[in-house]
Amino acid sequence: MDLTTMAPSEVRGLIRKGEITGPTAGMCAGYAQANLAVLPKELAYDFLLFCQRNPKSCPLLEVSDAGSRELHAIAQGADIATDIPKYRVYENGVMVEERTDASRLWRDDFVSFLIGCSFSFEAELLEAGITVRHIEENRNVPMFRTNIDCVPAGIFSGKMVVSMRPLPHDEVVRAALITGGMPRVHGAPVHIGSPEAIGIKDINHPDFGDSVTIRDGEVPVFWPCGVTPQSVIMNVKPKIAITHSPGHMFLTDVKNVQLKY
Repeated sequence: MDLTTMAPSEVRGLIRKGEITGPTAGMCAGYAQANLAVLPKELAYDFLLFCQRNPKSCPLLEVSDAGSRELHAIAQGADIATDIPKYRVYENGVMVEERTDASRLWRDDFVSFLIGCSFSFEAELLEAGITVRHIEENRNVPMFRTNIDCVPAGIFSGKMVVSMRPLPHDEVVRAALITGGMPRVHGAPVHIGSPEAIGIKDINHPDFGDSVTIRDGEVPVFWPCGVTPQSVIMNVKPKIAITHSPGHMFLTDVKNVQLKY
């Protein structure tokens, strides 16, 4: 079964049945994937404002109606409580479990935020002949907490999370230009080179995802990451919040090219 060529609706169906529970990198080539953050309605306005003020980390693709598990724009017929391979559940800022189905936890006041994902610009990098190491090594993308402050909004504040991809020195500028043309899925890198400069102590031990090989002649390149909301939620400590598990994304019906303009 070649998941790279399947339609997003077909793959979502397999996820809903529990037949796919792993990371979604490389699935449904050409289609955008999305991060998820689910919060009670009483926190939704502050979080919407946080996303608006931090569009690089939290580029919104869609916000659901309160209590609804359906989406109107990015995926017809989807169920946001079942169609992600793995969810994380937070209580008072602490992750209490990971699960493959969030439907039993659903509440009438939940609002879902779907946020653009860097997996979309990876397709553009691959098409340009630029290697994406975690796909090459069949791993989850490495993600790190940084010392870069997000712009606060209401009760939400915290540090940016970044994803890292090692690139040869002579490919860095081209990669920055390619991804910079896709601001709705994080856009250009926020940092190139020294991990220590943005508060990363050990490049081989990511806070989320898997470590990847950094070869001689390569430089680590860091992009804003949609896991940032999870880090921020940990700071705010809401009574309950649901997110995707890092790397386990929501597959949308939106073509990547639609997010370039």
